[in-house]
Amino acid sequence: MTSLRDLLNPRAVAVVGASNDATRIGGRPIAYMLKAGFDGVILPVNPKRETVQGLPAAPSVADLDQPIDFAIVAVPAPAVNDAIRACAAKGAKACLVFSSGFAEADAAGAALQAETAAVAHQSGIRIIGPNCLGVFNAQNGFMASFSATLERGAPRPGSLAVASQSGAYGSHIYFVARQHGLNVGKLITTGNEVDVDVAEAIRLYAEDDEVHTIAAYAEGVKDGARLIRALETARDAGKPVIFMKVGRSKVGARAATSHTASLAGEDAVYGAVLRQYGAYRARSTEEMLDIAYACRPRTFPTAKRLGLVTISGGAGVLMADAAEDFGIETPPMPEAAQAELKALLPFASPRNPVDVTAQAFNDMRLVEANMRIMLEQGDYDAILAFWTSVAGTPTIAEKLIAAVTRGVAGFDDRLIVHSLVATQDIVEQYEAQGHLVFEDPTRAVAAIAALMWFGESFARSRRTAPAASALPDLPAGQLGEQAAKAVLAAAGIAVVADRLARTPSEAAAAAQAFGVPVAMKVASADILHKTEVGGVVLNVQPADAAAAFGAIVARSAERAPHATVDGVLVSPMIAEGIECILGAKTDPVFGPVVMVGLGGIFAEIFKDVSFRHAPIGPGEARAMIDELRGAALLKGARGSAAVDLGALAEAISRLSIFAAAHADKIASIDLNPLRALPDGVVALDALIVKRAQSRPAEQQNREYAHE
Repeated sequence: MTSLRDLLNPRAVAVVGASNDATRIGGRPIAYMLKAGFDGVILPVNPKRETVQGLPAAPSVADLDQPIDFAIVAVPAPAVNDAIRACAAKGAKACLVFSSGFAEADAAGAALQAETAAVAHQSGIRIIGPNCLGVFNAQNGFMASFSATLERGAPRPGSLAVASQSGAYGSHIYFVARQHGLNVGKLITTGNEVDVDVAEAIRLYAEDDEVHTIAAYAEGVKDGARLIRALETARDAGKPVIFMKVGRSKVGARAATSHTASLAGEDAVYGAVLRQYGAYRARSTEEMLDIAYACRPRTFPTAKRLGLVTISGGAGVLMADAAEDFGIETPPMPEAAQAELKALLPFASPRNPVDVTAQAFNDMRLVEANMRIMLEQGDYDAILAFWTSVAGTPTIAEKLIAAVTRGVAGFDDRLIVHSLVATQDIVEQYEAQGHLVFEDPTRAVAAIAALMWFGESFARSRRTAPAASALPDLPAGQLGEQAAKAVLAAAGIAVVADRLARTPSEAAAAAQAFGVPVAMKVASADILHKTEVGGVVLNVQPADAAAAFGAIVARSAERAPHATVDGVLVSPMIAEGIECILGAKTDPVFGPVVMVGLGGIFAEIFKDVSFRHAPIGPGEARAMIDELRGAALLKGARGSAAVDLGALAEAISRLSIFAAAHADKIASIDLNPLRALPDGVVALDALIVKRAQSRPAEQQNREYAHE
C-alpha cells in the first residue's frame, strides 16, 4: 500500500523537463527545493543542458546514473506518458505530472489521460495529477510545486495538512493560513486525479503522526467509497477533517465538472456523507481556517454546554444569540453559584452570560473567581470570555492573563476561548496556555461549535452496518405501485391496503368493502407520476367510485396513450398523522443513500430533508429525523399528538437496508406520502424505478431533491 512517505518523503527526485530558469514551470521546484534545503537528491533531466541551476543534468531519464523514487514531469502532454514509463523503469514509486491538456481540455486529452491511467496500472507507479500544481512537505524541504505563491513565503513545518483538487485554491489556502500564523506542513494538490485523489490524501494524512488536522478542498469525488474509508480512518484517529466541497449551485457544479473532469454529484448527498462520517463542512476559507486554528489545542468537547463571560452586557447577548444559532446550550449557573458570584460583585449579572462588568479589570480576583466557579459549578464544556480591546492594554494584559490562568487551572480538559483585540505577542501569551483568541466573538462561537461537533463525532464508536437478512427479491420488469408496495411490505415497511379494480363495478365493490372514503389511482407501471396524467382522485365516497374509475381511465388514456393501464387501485383514505416523504436512490458517487423529510411544502419548497449513506440502523435514522427543521411537528407541537418516532426510524432503516441490498438494480425509491401516526407509520404510495427504466439524471435529481 502507498504511504505518505512514498509521496512526500522521496530520497531521489528526477525533474523531467527541468529548466535553468527558476521562474519557469520546470525550474521552480528545483529552485524551491534548493532554497528549502531538501535533504534528498535532485536529478534534473534536460537534453539541451549539461547543468540546470548548478546541478548536473542528464539528457534522458534512462541516462540518470542512479535509481529514482519520485519524478516530477513538466513536459508537453503528448510526451507525458513516455516520460512516466521511463520513470517507472528507473524505479520511481510516484510521479507528479504538472502538464495540462488532458481530460479537462478535450476528447483527445481524455484519451491521453486514459492512457496515463493504463500506464499507472501496468507499471504500479502512483500518479499525482495530471494538470496538477504540485505538493510540498515543509518538514524535509521537498517542494515539488510550480506555484509562485511559494516565492512569497516558504512553508514552515506544522501539524496542519491540506489536500486539494484545485492547485490554485490549495495554494491559496496555504498562503492565507500562513498569513494568519497557521503553518501548513504538508500540501497535496491532485488535479485531474487519474490515480491519487483527495480521498487518498486524507487517508494518508490520517495515518501520519506529524499531521493533527486535515483541511480538504474538492469540486467532485470519483470514488465515494474511498472517501468514506478515508473519513472513517481520520475519525478513528481523532483527527478533524475540515472539508470545503464546492459546486453547490448549478453554475458551480458545471464549472467544477469542466475544471477537473470530475462528477459534482448532488450537493445534499455530499453534505450528508461528510456529516455522517465525521468531516465538518466549511463554506468559506475564513471558516475553514478559523476551525483549523481552533483545533490546535486538540481540545474537543463531547457535549455542548457553553459558559459566557463578558465585561459588556451587549456582547453577552450577541454571544448568546450566536450560540443558539449554532445549536449550543448556554444553561444558567446553578442558584448557589449565582449567589456566590453576586456576593463577589453585587451589581454583576451572574446567570449566563456572566457579566462581570469593567470592574473586573480593577480587581483581577473577580476574573479568577468567576472563571473557577463557572468551571467548578457550572459544569461547562467550554468558556468564551469577551474582554474587548482592554485586554490588549499593556498595563492590563499581563495581570489578566495571570488571573485567567489561575482561574482555569486544573481544568485542562475544558476549552477556553477569548474574544479580545491585542498585539500578536499578547495573543501568543494566551495561546501558550492552550487558549484560543478571536477578535470577533461570533466567529469564536462558530469555531467552538465545530470543535464540539468533532468531539461528539470522535466519541461515537464506528457504527456497524445493519445486516440485510431475508430481503425480498425484485420482480422482473417494471413495477407498478401495487407491486412496489408488496415488495416494500415484504421488506418490513407498513403499506396501506389496496385492491385492484379492473372495471367500474369492481371499483365500487372495493370502495364499499373498505367502508370509508377512498383514494383511487391509475395502476400502470408505465406511468411513474400519476397526478401528472390526472390519474389520482381522493376522498371518493363508495357511491361515486364507479364514476371516478371511468374518469381516471379516460384521462390516463388521453394523456398517456402509450401506457398499459392495468386498472385502478382503491385504498382507504388515511388522513390522520403527519405527511412525510421517504426515499432512496443509488447515487452515482456514493451508491445507495436514503432520505426522509416532511411532506408537502416542507420538502418541495423548504427542502427540509435529511440524507444518509445506506444502510443505517434505527439510531442513525433517528438522528436524521432530529436534523429536520420541522422535527418539532413530529414530536407534538402546539398540543398535537406526537408521532411514533421509533416506527418512523425503523421504516427509514429498513428502506436503507433494502436500497443498499439492491443498489445494483434500483435507481430510486419513493414512498410519498408516508403517514407518520401516533402508533406506527404507513406508506400510502410507493414507486420503485429500476436502473433500466431510470429517468434522465437531471430530471431524477430534480424530482428527488425537490429542487
